[in-house]
Amino acid sequence: MSKFEKQRNVTVRDIAARKGKAPVVCLTAYTALVAKLLDPHVDLLLVGDSVGMVIHGLPNTVGVTMEMMILHGQAVMRGAPRACIVVDMPFGSYEASPEQAFTNAARIMRETGCAAVKLEGGRVMAPTIEFMVKRGIPVMGHIGLQPQKVNMHGYAAKGRRRDEWDDVIADARAVADAGAFATVVEAVAGDLGERVTAEASNVTIGIGASSACDGQILVTEDMIGLFATTPSFVKRYAEWGAAIDEAAANYAAEVKARRFPGAEHTYSMRD
Repeated sequence: MSKFEKQRNVTVRDIAARKGKAPVVCLTAYTALVAKLLDPHVDLLLVGDSVGMVIHGLPNTVGVTMEMMILHGQAVMRGAPRACIVVDMPFGSYEASPEQAFTNAARIMRETGCAAVKLEGGRVMAPTIEFMVKRGIPVMGHIGLQPQKVNMHGYAAKGRRRDEWDDVIADARAVADAGAFATVVEAVAGDLGERVTAEASNVTIGIGASSACDGQILVTEDMIGLFATTPSFVKRYAEWGAAIDEAAANYAAEVKARRFPGAEHTYSMRD
């Protein structure tokens, strides 16, 4: 490919074909600028409902709306021409019926141009996933810890006891058999993550589920150290939170001392 040719977008089919092959690299994105920075390095960008906590300061993801997901999905699509873009379906937009899920997923795809949607739930959501896939909606599943169910189950990891394994494995199989091209597996014991990946016929994307998964995803703001604390499964690859704090402090000091703006930052008179 010459440098003048536009690189082909990564598609849902490309991701699905990676089962058991080179790991799929995924991160979250909510803005055009961050999407543009991440796009050359990832296969898939997830516009996660974590946007509610990361960008809007909500206590959890339950308060996220369709309008919020569409707005941020549009922004990420503008910034990332290469990666496969998946948009989360927010709480309450798909659980009532397969028809409700299809209608809202179609709206998300139509208004953002994204490649697929993601929803949470295992066996209980399998009929909905099948309904959507048969009607042309590519779906990514999400099992294990499910943040939208925080009010019922909290944020506890799954599968740390053997008697929890069967439910998680059954969920993984059901989602894959229903036609989901990939499944996020969140916060499960490492051995269980490996077992789920072996049992599921589709691509597994781990977040706190071991390196045995077919791919990995992290919340970008966790990964770059914007928060003071992060979950134990996150590796911090930068400390941007501290860097922003230092930059803001230096800026404030220079403004107060009238050292900024200097002559080089000031418009001069024209003759």
